[in-house]
Order: sequence, then structure tokens, then C-alpha cells
Amino acid sequence: MARFSVRFLGCKVSQADAILIRDRLLDAGHVEVAPEQAEVRVINTCALTVEAERKSRQQANRAARAAARTFVTGCAVNLNAAQFDADGVVAVGRSAERAAAEIVAALGPAVPMGCQHEARPNGRTRAFLKVQNGCDSACSFCIIPTTRGRAESRAVAAVLSDARRRLAEGHPELVLTGINIGTYRDERSGADLADLIRAVAALEGEGLVRLRVSSIEPGDVGGRLLEAMAESAVAAPHLHVPLQSGDPGVLSSMRRSYTVERYLAACAAAREALSGLNLTTDAIVGFPGEDEAAFQRTLAAVAEAGMSKVHVFPYSPRPGTAAAGLADPVGADERRERARRLRDLSDRLGDVHRRGRVGTADAVLLETRLDDGELVGLGADYTRFVVSCGAGAPGEMVPVVAEAVAGDYLRGRPSGHG
Repeated sequence: MARFSVRFLGCKVSQADAILIRDRLLDAGHVEVAPEQAEVRVINTCALTVEAERKSRQQANRAARAAARTFVTGCAVNLNAAQFDADGVVAVGRSAERAAAEIVAALGPAVPMGCQHEARPNGRTRAFLKVQNGCDSACSFCIIPTTRGRAESRAVAAVLSDARRRLAEGHPELVLTGINIGTYRDERSGADLADLIRAVAALEGEGLVRLRVSSIEPGDVGGRLLEAMAESAVAAPHLHVPLQSGDPGVLSSMRRSYTVERYLAACAAAREALSGLNLTTDAIVGFPGEDEAAFQRTLAAVAEAGMSKVHVFPYSPRPGTAAAGLADPVGADERRERARRLRDLSDRLGDVHRRGRVGTADAVLLETRLDDGELVGLGADYTRFVVSCGAGAPGEMVPVVAEAVAGDYLRGRPSGHG
């Protein structure tokens, strides 16, 4: 029996992969402990940027110095396993499933396979369900098709099995996630993402309180998806739809599959279909060829779409991608300045969103307790709330009225309180 810890770097899919590896180790009879107590450490790496790779190597080296055995897996390993060639570090797998199998085989099962073990919640109210992996798109700035391969989807039955496990562990909120989740299709049944949403939402009677859809491409925000979300009492009215740029020329150079007009139309259709919808997005600034006029178009598109939050990424060349060789680069100082300006707009739009919510009712899923006893959690539309210490406990859903803006949060008064 080994004492192990699992850590991930990067996106929600990386987190879901790390949880899958954790589950397989638990199923094999090994014991999850805090990293400082672990004799076996697993690092699920990231390769989205050169900096992410550096941090992955750093984490692996630290783990190797502290633990008897360290396994590394994930995107940075798939891209270049040789960079983790150090004493005590073993690179495993092309996928989370294969990595988990290789780690279990290396450690050996500690109990007969199939033995039941006690549920071990990881302290989070929210759990991520990876339903899809890989991507068939060819965005010029992205290394993911190289590190994760072609798009493939999990069967509905497998997703439901994972969902039930997460609910049994005490996670009332589930998030469907994937590299390109809108392409989801169960090859055996033909089910698409809308069908999957309906199937998971039907677990409401088994403890599911809220169901979220993670980042989804604008071309996949359409009728069937919106209908499935609108029909469900547990589907959260929030969508994260990456924009990347509001300039036609930059979008073309990025090899994105939509125009700005199509993007804005998708956002408008989503708002019409889903009452109280909150939209968030990603944007890359300083992409090669982006001049001031192009950047202004991005600012305009973000404002017109009414985003409440923009995750801003100053462009950095990613070796191995088509964009790495593009001419007309934008200087580092200008990239940082444009990132600052777009984040300022994001802050202003977020404040407008929160002020528009004052006086409205919501249900807040409490997540953590602050040092002063107050609690923080997420409303249905992904707006963060802070509520009084007597409102409940982490993991509980509390009806509130948004009574004031508190910085990046809304202050919620539990319904029925004066």
C-alpha cells in the first residue's frame, strides 16, 4: 500500500485527468495523503505555454527530491518526455487512463481489484467530469492537437458512472468539461452534448444540485444545446465562450472557425434562450499582426457581447505551432499594455454585471469559510457571493437576495433574514 498525492497544472481537463488517476489509485487500495506525507507523487503536467512547461519541470523536480517515486504525465510529457529525464522521475502514458494503468502496475494493487473503498471527498463542492478529449481543429496558436491527439468522446454510460461517483463523494455541483466539448458524440448511441446534458441532469434526484457546461466554442452554441439547458432545473445559466480576437484579420490568422458577426449572434441567441445568462470569455492580445485598430475591435466585441469576465492572455509564441513563425510580432511592452487595458474593461463590465444583480434572488452553493466566519460561494450564473457566517456550511445551497456589491463579489442576504 503506497501513500500518494496527485497534483495537476493547467486547465480543468488536466484537473479531471488528475482526479481520474487519483480514483484508479484509490481503487487499487493505495492511500491519498497530503503531498508532504506522500511517498509517491503524481504530477499531471501542462504544455499550453513555454512557461507552463517550465513550471511542470519545476514541480516534477521538487517532487522527486521529496518523494521516493515521482510519476509525470499529461501534455508536457506527451510533447517532450525527455525534458523530465531526471533521477526518480518516471514519465507515463499518452492519456490519463493509460497513465493510471501504468502507475497502478508499477506500484502493484494493494487490495483485490474491484474491492469497494470508502468515498473520499477532496474538499471541493464542485467536481469536473471529463466527457471529451483531443481536438480536430487547427488553431495556429495551439499545441493541444499535438499533445492530446484527435477528438474522442466518452460513452454516456461512462460519464454517468463518474457522475454518480462524484455525487456519492459529496459533490453537489458537476461540470462537464473537455478540450472541445461541443464536438461531443457517443459513437455507440449517437448522443450529442445536448443529449448528455439531459442524461446527467436527470441525476437531480441522486444529489445533483447544479450542472455546468465548461468552455464551449461559439459554433457549438446552438439550438439543441440551448434547449437542453433551458429545460433543466439544474443547468446553470452560464457559458464560457472563447472569443480570442474581435478582429477579422487576426481571427483568420489564428485559424479560428467563426467570424465576429457569428460570434456575437451566438451570444445573442444564448441570451434569448437562457434567462439570466452570464457570459464569460477568453481573449489573446498582441497576436502577430494585431495593430491598435485590431485591438480596438476586440475591445468593442467584448463590450457588445456584454461579458462579465475576460480571461486575458498576452500572446507568447508556442514552439511547434504555426503561429510561432508568423511575421509582424507585437512588442512585449505593447502586449502587456493591451492586456492591462482589456483587463480594465473586464473589471468595468464585471462591475456592471454585479450592480445589475443587486436586488435579485439567487441560490448560492457555499464553498469555503473565511477567517472571519463569513462564507463564499457561487450563484447559479457563476457570480461570486459572500454571505453571513450563520447562513449555512460549505456544500449547502442557500437562497439569498443580492443586496450590495462587495468588490468582485456580491453580498448575499439569506432569504428570510432581515
